[in-house]
Amino acid sequence: MTEFRVWAPSTDRVRLRVPADAGGAEVGGAGVAAGRDRPMSRADGDWWTLDVPEAGPGTDYAFLLADDDRPLPDPRSAWQPHGVHGPSRVYDHGAYRWSDGDWTGRQLAGSILYELHVGTFTPTGTFDAAIEHLDHLVDLGVDLVELLPVNAFNGEHNWGYDGVCWFAPHEAYGGPDGLKRFVDAAHQRGLGVVLDVVYNHFGPSGAYAPMFGPYLAESESPWGRAVNLDGPRSDEVRRYILDSVLMWLRDYHVDGLRLDAVHAFVDTGATPLLEELSVEVEALATHLGRPLSLIAESDLNDPRLITSREAGGYGLHAQWNDDAHHALHTLLTGERQGYYADFGSLQCLADVLTGAFFHAGGWSSFRGRRHGRPVDRARIPGHRFVAYLQNHDQIGNRAVGDRISASLSPALLRVGATLLLTSPFTPMLFMGEEWAAGTPWQYFTSHPEPELAAAVANGRRREFGAHGWGPSDVPDPQDRSTYERSRLDWSEPERPGHRDMLDFHRRLIALRKAWPDLSDPRLDRVEVRHGDQFLVIGRGRCLVAANLADRPQRVTLPEAVRSVLLATEDGVSVTRGGVELPAESAVIVST
Repeated sequence: MTEFRVWAPSTDRVRLRVPADAGGAEVGGAGVAAGRDRPMSRADGDWWTLDVPEAGPGTDYAFLLADDDRPLPDPRSAWQPHGVHGPSRVYDHGAYRWSDGDWTGRQLAGSILYELHVGTFTPTGTFDAAIEHLDHLVDLGVDLVELLPVNAFNGEHNWGYDGVCWFAPHEAYGGPDGLKRFVDAAHQRGLGVVLDVVYNHFGPSGAYAPMFGPYLAESESPWGRAVNLDGPRSDEVRRYILDSVLMWLRDYHVDGLRLDAVHAFVDTGATPLLEELSVEVEALATHLGRPLSLIAESDLNDPRLITSREAGGYGLHAQWNDDAHHALHTLLTGERQGYYADFGSLQCLADVLTGAFFHAGGWSSFRGRRHGRPVDRARIPGHRFVAYLQNHDQIGNRAVGDRISASLSPALLRVGATLLLTSPFTPMLFMGEEWAAGTPWQYFTSHPEPELAAAVANGRRREFGAHGWGPSDVPDPQDRSTYERSRLDWSEPERPGHRDMLDFHRRLIALRKAWPDLSDPRLDRVEVRHGDQFLVIGRGRCLVAANLADRPQRVTLPEAVRSVLLATEDGVSVTRGGVELPAESAVIVST
């Protein structure tokens, strides 16, 4: 017996289409096209229901609204084997045999995150192929793997932020069972899994949910119409998101979610959706007996997101911290264009390391106004801020998708890694960063619709043309070679240079985990002193000294050095009262 349910408040008729011979076996889309239509009954709350005894797991189905004979996929479809425009398929979450019964979870605090895109992490671009490299991540010292969005989108390859099916993993990656196999395999190796999810907009192709009800608001987001979080009948739309969140955590055993661009939520209710999410996820974590994390991406610099509910905040566990990235990136690269304009000084980095946000209520020249709010350094721990030298946005949203390894010396890369991985924040690496991957990560799409494909490509050229890039300089997102260039080259970690960088990251991560002072999240205990292109960071009994100059420097230290824990370059010499640092180098010492 399968109960079919769909929320469709604005129609007076809903029909269910299943194959005429529906009996539990898998059937193709043609079976639905030639299938039998059955009237559904309206229930309380504008839900329509129908029990079909013969439609078991594997049965394809679709809905028809009013007098429209177009079969539409289920807005809550768990499986879209024929793509986002095809029929849905009944999926039984209870059928998968998990082997992670001993898994007790992985908390975010103290962890190392690793962001990867399933489609370009391996040449094959599937969940199963990614499993083959999980041991590499264990050996590196990673604790949590963060997957870019995997819910179904139109086309074969895409960053994932054009998803339209918020309950169904992308079929080309391996579908529902493929994601479960990946999570299961990660847990067997002691790795947690964080999933990036997008609830601020629907993608431009295959978004059928708004045909069923008022899922969209009249207001606009940067990617089209915003999701209806506070208008008429928004309660069911919010429930739609809440149920999706709980499904990933419960049915796929995922350990956390990264919530994309929550600053784009238009939500004026007294209880914000983010707070509701926090409450319901805490209840689920209590029931499951393992920690579940919610990580927000927000450019508001508002600490209320990560302040506990008891203290009047939303109770999220962490948020991405672009200020940390900008402070490090500008200092290392010298770039100052666009939103980098206010960053780039050693004092800026000092402010970030001790207070998390650089824009904390002061002037933002990029925005032309004051921005942000100070963090209570004594009460909010640094582990609630995810920091990074690189991520999918900061690489892929550059004109040619170039990593910082394309412009920085290996020595400065090591300095940057040292500053990141000895910070009081939760560090995150982007796939391949650990070996200074030579492959770019570019913006790619595979929209089948010619008009949409042309609009995306032309929009990309216009965007960067305004900054002086010629049309031929900007890779065409629709060109398959753009996607193929973005795949990791797994032969690189065995090559000279790349191998050395990988070994350095292993040793640095191991050191962070061996010395409690290096992962101490207490912001009010971080001390920073800086001078002419150098800085010294006090981390309890540890000191981190970095020379960013292209010449050797002697840096005085406030305490006597007992031992050198890690140096980025040969030639570091500890002297009485200081340390001699080669050009573009850093050292971690104990005192």
